[in-house]
Amino acid sequence: MNEKPLLEIEHLKKYFTLKRGRGKVLAVDDVSFSVGKGETFGIVGESGCGKSTLGRVILRLMEPTDGRIFLNREPIHKLDAKNLRKQRRKMQMIFQDAMASLDSRQKIGHIIAEPLVVHGVGTKQERRERVESLLLKVGLEPDAMEKYPHEFSGGQRQRICIARAISLNPELIIADEPVSALDVSIQSQVLNLLTDLREELSLAYIFISHDLAVVEHICNRIAVMYLGRIVETASTDELFANPAHPYTQTLLSAIPRPEPGNRNKKRIILEGDIPNPADMPSGCRFHTRCPCVMNKCRKEMPETHLRMTSTGPHFTTCHREFEAVIRPFP
Repeated sequence: MNEKPLLEIEHLKKYFTLKRGRGKVLAVDDVSFSVGKGETFGIVGESGCGKSTLGRVILRLMEPTDGRIFLNREPIHKLDAKNLRKQRRKMQMIFQDAMASLDSRQKIGHIIAEPLVVHGVGTKQERRERVESLLLKVGLEPDAMEKYPHEFSGGQRQRICIARAISLNPELIIADEPVSALDVSIQSQVLNLLTDLREELSLAYIFISHDLAVVEHICNRIAVMYLGRIVETASTDELFANPAHPYTQTLLSAIPRPEPGNRNKKRIILEGDIPNPADMPSGCRFHTRCPCVMNKCRKEMPETHLRMTSTGPHFTTCHREFEAVIRPFP
């Protein structure tokens, strides 16, 4: 990763207050990480862990409760509406449900050109030429401009969303489960497209997913989230080879592997339900389901430990540090 990160997140928090003063939901709780230029940073975890909320808060589609957000050292968290709008050219989002994020009443040409219009980019003819070029870049024909979203397949609609996201030449794209609603064969095509665009346009991605097999394919580094907190961060190769947190080990054990040597490997089954985010357990939030829980885990929040590896820093937030290895892996 470059010495000067493109994006820096420091102690970011997003809390939702329940009705009638019944407490708070700690959706994002003290999250810190950085993303380098041209890097794909994955965020994984179960549904409800705060991944999507984190993505929206970074772009200030939701206002953070606390914490700091820097894009090229610009304090995004402090910007007023006017200056934030200028920075929005540099950061865009691809949503999970492509159909819901496209205006069904508008033609595709208008949808893709809208960011250009909003930011005053080019003449009408120049915008049209730009839209045609973007459609070709994502694998669609220019005549798609005159059609409506319902006339396309799910994979094609996601390509349209990608074309819209790159229309302003952003530096950062947050992709929130961009392939989870697609067939497996279409998933690989969209992932390959995102990879090609990253290399061609020098894009950085935050790739949000619940599927570790998908992030393994596209990400340089991965952060694992559980109940609003990041519990482990490492390069993709390091995380898959040496998972240190019990939760990460559990997620990895659930990935089906076709290799003959993996057939007899034991899957780790978590017991119990995910705790209520409005009533967090004391100590480590994973202790109610952890297969190697200690008494200390029930009482004290663990610190984050660092180990340097050949592929970069490996962070884990666990009382057992790097001894907490269940290892159904080679």
